[in-house]
Amino acid sequence: MFTPDPIPRRSGPPASSTPLGDYLSEATHGVDDGYAVLPRSLAENMPLPWQQQMRHLLAEFHQAFGHVPWPVYRVVPSRSERLVDLDDDQLAEVGCTVEVGDDGELEYRRRDGRVIEDPSHHEVLVSCLDPIPRHDPDSPYASGPTAPAAPPPAPPPPAW
Repeated sequence: MFTPDPIPRRSGPPASSTPLGDYLSEATHGVDDGYAVLPRSLAENMPLPWQQQMRHLLAEFHQAFGHVPWPVYRVVPSRSERLVDLDDDQLAEVGCTVEVGDDGELEYRRRDGRVIEDPSHHEVLVSCLDPIPRHDPDSPYASGPTAPAAPPPAPPPPAW
């Protein structure tokens, strides 16, 4: 009935004690140091079993943290841009000004007047148009995720 053989162990590194943190640290879509954002239109267009699982997880999450005083969040689609590539409206949005310095060079300054060193390598987040459309049954996102498309076949060699 009982085998004297040892129990087989899974090979590879041990499981992490912080799997979600590990994943979010490597994720790039909708994640920064403080938040993970899911576009509602994509989430609502996931296959039904995914939506049911997501709904269950979110319900448990909100039940566990319902006592926390949640603010209302305003999520603004943004992209990273170099400071030197911004126009006046975008500079105002990120709280910077540009002026000609005593040496005739452009100086980028923060609201408090401090000069920003090396503005050509200084990146800031600037609002942009949302590339993910709101829920639209005719959108390409409406059918949910699909398998990646196969690459197009290579063109035939020229007949010389």
